[in-house]
Amino acid sequence: MTLQRCFFWLGCGVVGITVPLFSQESPSTRPSFEVATIKPSASAENRIMISGSPGGRFTVTNATLKMVVGVAYRVRDFQIFGGPNWVSTDRWNIEAKAEEGSIPPPARPPDPRVPDPLSLMAQSLLEERFQLKMHRETRELPIYELLVAKGGSKMKLSADQSPEMPFKSGSPPPMPRPGEPAPRGMMRMGRGGLETNGASISNFVIGLSQQLGRPVIDKTGLAGFYDIKLQWTPELGQGPVPPAGSELTPQSPDASGPSIFTAIQEQLGLRLESAKGPVEVLVIDSVQKPTEN
Repeated sequence: MTLQRCFFWLGCGVVGITVPLFSQESPSTRPSFEVATIKPSASAENRIMISGSPGGRFTVTNATLKMVVGVAYRVRDFQIFGGPNWVSTDRWNIEAKAEEGSIPPPARPPDPRVPDPLSLMAQSLLEERFQLKMHRETRELPIYELLVAKGGSKMKLSADQSPEMPFKSGSPPPMPRPGEPAPRGMMRMGRGGLETNGASISNFVIGLSQQLGRPVIDKTGLAGFYDIKLQWTPELGQGPVPPAGSELTPQSPDASGPSIFTAIQEQLGLRLESAKGPVEVLVIDSVQKPTEN
């Protein structure tokens, strides 16, 4: 099976988890980028990328506003409600850069639960250029719990168990060519496939959440970094949102293949259980398309 060309960098704190939804910074004290350009994407390519690098570079390629909001505010797309239809369909390219020296090099890999300076700048960009206004709520929503299956975990520990280190200042994350394995710390996802090298379980559940459209809570107790390759036959509507007018998966998955639930148990030795729980969500009150640069 060929995986969709959709990449998410996990090592720079670009993909996060649900808490907190908003930073504690007020708009008046929150940092901003020194320069930023925002343009509608006219690309017919399948690649979607949202990346950041130490030193203050923030790059968005062919992504929807909803995707960028998820990255900036540490929420997943199924936690974002409201807003006009175009926030989920129109594609944007963003190039932004912080003032030189305004973001010190991190002393250790970032905590994905805490918005870093680059994420705070992305929040400022969205609120200034898209006139984005939001509020948060807690709703009782369906969730999944990820547990170790009865026969035990089949997860493959990575040979390299060292913490993921961020890129050098100004260096964009490497983009693998079709057919190449995902670089360490990068997740490649598509309808019917998920692959990552050197990922923690907490980052793996982020990918599962995107595929399943609801929060996944890690209850495996597994630690360390893993090489994961998961393949399944997706149900209708399952998987990340594709670019407007195109499919992200170059070829259709095998209709006779397993469901994602069966694949997780057979291929990884884990299992998903349905549950309900309080989930913090972000509600868009108002938003506008930005003016041309």
